[in-house]
Amino acid sequence: MKATVNWQHNMTFIGTANSGFPVQMDSGESVGGNNSGVRPMELLALGLAGCAAMDVISILHKKRQHVTQFDVSVDVARASDYPKVFTSAVINYIVAGNHIDENAVLRAIELSVTKYCPAQFMFGQIFPIEMHYEIYEDEGEGVRRLTHQGIWQELLQE
Repeated sequence: MKATVNWQHNMTFIGTANSGFPVQMDSGESVGGNNSGVRPMELLALGLAGCAAMDVISILHKKRQHVTQFDVSVDVARASDYPKVFTSAVINYIVAGNHIDENAVLRAIELSVTKYCPAQFMFGQIFPIEMHYEIYEDEGEGVRRLTHQGIWQELLQE
C-alpha cells in the first residue's frame, strides 16, 4: 500500500492511497489550521472502526442475519502527554434487525478480532481493545427494542 499527502495551504493536506479516494486533513485554528478536515489521529480511529465494521457486517450477511441498521463506534483514550498516543479503545457494535442471533454477532466479532481485521490486530498489540455490543429487534417505523447486550473482550496484548 502506498499513501501520499499533498500540502494545500496552512495545515491542510489532501491524502490519497491506492484506492484513489481523496481525504482532506487539517488541524484546528489554534495550531495554524483552518479546521477544514479530519485530523490524522481521527483517521486512525476511523480506520479501526471501518475495518471492524466491514468484517462484522460481511460475516453477518453470510450468516443470513437480517440486519436493518448497523453502527460501529470507537472510543479511544489517549495519553495526556505528547505524543498523546492511543492507550486503550472500546469498540461499540450496535446491530438492529429481525431475529438477530446473538451467537452470530459474537462469532462475527470474534472472527474480526482474531482473523480478519488487520487494524484491530495491529492496535491490539499496542493497547487493550474491548468490544461491546448491543442487539435490537427492529419493530418497524423507527422503533427498536433492546434484546441483548454485553462485552466481548479478547486480550490481544500479551
